[in-house]
Amino acid sequence: MVACNNVSSRKYDNQPDVEYIMNIALDKVQSAADSQKDFNKIPRNIPEGDTTWDTDPYHTWTAGFWPGALWYLYDYTGDESWKNLAHERNLPVAQILAGDRKDHDLGFQFFCSFGNGYRLTGNEQYKEYVLTAADQLAAMYHPVVGTILSWPHAIDRYKAPHNTIIDNLMNLEMLFWAAKNGGNPEYYDMALNHATVTLKNQIRPDYTQWHVVAYDTISGEAVQKVTRQGYSDESLWARGQAWGIYGFTMVYRETGQKEFLNAAKNMAKVFIDRLPEDNVPYWDFDSPDIPDTPRDASAAAITASGLLELSTLSDNEDESAYYYSIATKMLSSLSENYLSDGSSHAILDHSVGNFNRGSEVDIPIIYADYYFIEALLRKKEIEEKVNDR
Repeated sequence: MVACNNVSSRKYDNQPDVEYIMNIALDKVQSAADSQKDFNKIPRNIPEGDTTWDTDPYHTWTAGFWPGALWYLYDYTGDESWKNLAHERNLPVAQILAGDRKDHDLGFQFFCSFGNGYRLTGNEQYKEYVLTAADQLAAMYHPVVGTILSWPHAIDRYKAPHNTIIDNLMNLEMLFWAAKNGGNPEYYDMALNHATVTLKNQIRPDYTQWHVVAYDTISGEAVQKVTRQGYSDESLWARGQAWGIYGFTMVYRETGQKEFLNAAKNMAKVFIDRLPEDNVPYWDFDSPDIPDTPRDASAAAITASGLLELSTLSDNEDESAYYYSIATKMLSSLSENYLSDGSSHAILDHSVGNFNRGSEVDIPIIYADYYFIEALLRKKEIEEKVNDR
């Protein structure tokens, strides 16, 4: 979500032109929406050589990012036409709740779409969808392990019946929200426990992360730590680190517990210290093919958004200014060097989904656009609060 709290009053050079980039986003997203025929299919990526979105069924894990981006454009413009478009493209996602395909991605699917919609409109039906999605997400919480199950369809892949991926931190925001907005208040404790166990078992002593941790459901102990999308089990997968920075920042915002702030800061330091000169990471910081390996614009966009929120929550003014400065540099680099071609319906190019499987490598991916827009709006909000002082 966009909202940020305390802000630094410092200004920086090398600023991205938010208005210019948002105008590009408006044009591209409008063109994509105009060309979409089947609303039950959700934009996912643009294959190399194409200019229009390939789509996935409405139940894909990325389903919430397309309507979520539309809500952010309504947030930016206040134009009712974007509100109506976002509402229209929201509705197919609701079908997930009636199906039997359940997994941890309900937060991505519903909080990015209906959550943003409710924040901006107060539509009670949107709220009910989010609360129902929170109920279904909470049903995958294991009380002995203390985390939400990831990938129920893949439990046979690991050496234990319960696995949790670093990405799953992002879905906790919906549980925190539900606990405060008419849902089961126990969801707060579930989300807090999940974050605590993730910090204990999924974050290495050097504040890098394992992508997947598998747990024994009798003892609750972690029995396997591996990767699915990084270069190796011990490597530093860029998007996984981005999820951790963003996720622990959000958990600190919701709980006020300093261990999560400390985790976010330390994970951010690792990420920032290893950035290449243009401030956009390689898909894995330990890829043996660096510098001849793809960058991941999505990891940069997620991290920039997380750092902007971290800049408003840090208890140290110099640190806040530093996080804001780095986020600004990342957004400037994305704006100057990673925008898609003019004819493409995507905003950003050069993201990586799953390099190991040769899936979505060095192409536009919808969640990169979502978090890029979110980061630009967060930056705009910070600037406006500074100017109002």
